[in-house]
Amino acid sequence: MILLSRHLEYIIPESHDGKKVIHFLRGEKKFSCRLIASLKQTPDGIELNGEHIRTIDRIKTGDVLSVNIPDDDNKIEPVNYPLDIVYEDEDIMVINKPAGLAVHPTHNHQGDTLANAVSAYLINKGKNVSFRAVGRLDKQTSGLVLLAMNKYSAAYLPDRYEKEYFAIVKGFYDSPGTINKKIYRPDPMKSLRAVSGEIGYEAVTHYTPVSSDGKRTLMHITLETGRTHQIRVHFSSIGSPLAGDDMYSSTDTSINRAALHCGKLTLIHPETNEKMTFSAPLPEDMNAVLNTPESPFVPVKIKT
Repeated sequence: MILLSRHLEYIIPESHDGKKVIHFLRGEKKFSCRLIASLKQTPDGIELNGEHIRTIDRIKTGDVLSVNIPDDDNKIEPVNYPLDIVYEDEDIMVINKPAGLAVHPTHNHQGDTLANAVSAYLINKGKNVSFRAVGRLDKQTSGLVLLAMNKYSAAYLPDRYEKEYFAIVKGFYDSPGTINKKIYRPDPMKSLRAVSGEIGYEAVTHYTPVSSDGKRTLMHITLETGRTHQIRVHFSSIGSPLAGDDMYSSTDTSINRAALHCGKLTLIHPETNEKMTFSAPLPEDMNAVLNTPESPFVPVKIKT
């Protein structure tokens, strides 16, 4: 089994002629201070034209700067479980996660998580890579999960990706809106969240109606913040809990989990700087609600 080291190689552009190595890595390539500190402790972590170099040394146009990023040893138990891999390369992986699968191992979930499945998948390929989810989804939530495949990607990605969600909520809506309410945790021993006007963390949710059966609406949702249970608690706070979400007061039993799906992911690739967009269709259980024969959803005419 191979403990991977990500090798990156850069030709120094004229714009960085005479500048220090650290200025190129921090300014041009957005390396984190923590990653650079780790590289400085690695014998061949940073090299210039094949020779060891310090981060305070200066570089010239045309120089070849090499970076070798070692990975940590994977400590997560491998458990074979089918994965819907949307995209994979040396730096990122995008997976369409089913509802009911937790992302990380916890006290209540040992061996039955996405992390366990990814560990097994990579080990079967002869790789030993730490599991790094960039933003997580609730166990009940289906859809796209972004994984960083090395330390550089993990440091680069958090501020360079956006997710778009779809949720089925109570009530009829025919105009876009925004929910701007702080979220806090009433009981530190429970995962339940609540909204508040005074305490908690800022949370902003934007929504646009897509279709409706007159009693429920399929919403397209984007977030300015990424708080735990943000979409679920925000819609519950305005009297429109997600279908199936009994934790947040839903009485709609047409689906046996909170009807929430991450359907679109847009990111800037850490190595190529390419803008990439991935999508995942609504899962069967949400589609079944939308296509109920006695009350099918129809497109909403948006009021402007």
